[in-house]
Amino acid sequence: MLQLTDTEERPTVDLADVTVIVPTKNEAHNIPVLLRSLPPEIALIVVDASADGTPDVVTALRPCRTTVIRCPGNIAEARQLGAEAARTHWLVYTDADIVFAADYFARLSTYYGYDALYGPKLATDAYVRYYRWMARAQRMVDTLGIPAASGSNLVVSRLALLRVGGFDFRLSCNEDTEAVSYTHLTLPTIYSV
Repeated sequence: MLQLTDTEERPTVDLADVTVIVPTKNEAHNIPVLLRSLPPEIALIVVDASADGTPDVVTALRPCRTTVIRCPGNIAEARQLGAEAARTHWLVYTDADIVFAADYFARLSTYYGYDALYGPKLATDAYVRYYRWMARAQRMVDTLGIPAASGSNLVVSRLALLRVGGFDFRLSCNEDTEAVSYTHLTLPTIYSV
């Protein structure tokens, strides 16, 4: 793991080397807010299994640096397809109902030297209490040494993910935690925020 002293300058993450991957299924009503929160320099891959016009909304609102892939498969297949289609070093997995904080991508440089990092998904609407409890549970499980990763807020090196075989297509849930667990076992550079 890379360690920097207080006097060394921390490298920055080049936004052109980040791809956001969003698996979607009938998210036309949610995705506009996510799209507005993405910096234009960042590539976006939407892997879609929708019947509600989500791809049309995506391409209308964000025509540049955006790829939409139609895939009727499960979440693990969608995440893997996004990783294989990406050409950047960093993959940011998220959900269509996420809004990135204005400084989210700038803060990625804080974690320079890690192959993966993950954190809780926090809500600002009707589910605030639920997500606070989920965040606490995620932190508790993580303190036990079990990576409780969430595909709602997961940043991973594309190479590290592909090195461990990516996502298990047999899983229709917890595919994110399972992939990070394998990364955790083979790479000592995982960080939970």
